[in-house]
Amino acid sequence: MCRTHGFGAAIEQQLRNELADRATADDFLRLREVFGLEVPAADLWQEYVDLMSSAVTCRPDVLEGLARLRTAAWTIGIITNGASDIQRAKISATGLANLVDGVAVSGDLEIHKPDPRLFELVASRCGANLMDDGWMIGDNPTGDIGGGQRAGLHTIWLRGRPWPEGLTAAHHNVDDVTDAIAILLSETR
Repeated sequence: MCRTHGFGAAIEQQLRNELADRATADDFLRLREVFGLEVPAADLWQEYVDLMSSAVTCRPDVLEGLARLRTAAWTIGIITNGASDIQRAKISATGLANLVDGVAVSGDLEIHKPDPRLFELVASRCGANLMDDGWMIGDNPTGDIGGGQRAGLHTIWLRGRPWPEGLTAAHHNVDDVTDAIAILLSETR
């Protein structure tokens, strides 16, 4: 994006810092003013969304594993924090959209994981109930695992981030999402 608009390294670094956590369309209104850009903020935002979604992939073995879960009668939902445009574009670009029953994006609702309401919403969108012996798989100890626990779900943690002191352990810890899928498939036997 910086190359397209002729921004140098200093501006690129400033943009990286500004947008490092979570970007929203409002950020581009502000950044357009800061940098005196003539390009409409909506166009900059759409360019950013398109670039973000083109930068993500989902491994074929993960897609195949999710398809096996569906065949085994699992209902699959996605809960994600972030801007709706970006998250939905990434879900579509990765091929996940065709494998899930419901999606809840915090950017639609102004609530974020670990808020149990986000978990309740995705369950509802999946035609399920949180009390239906559900599972949460995630890499964020507090948002995913802590949120899943607060919502009454079984949890599988994808190791990577440091585990916070005092947080109840997940039911399972794995190094790869395919390991988590295998655990769920074993639960259907």
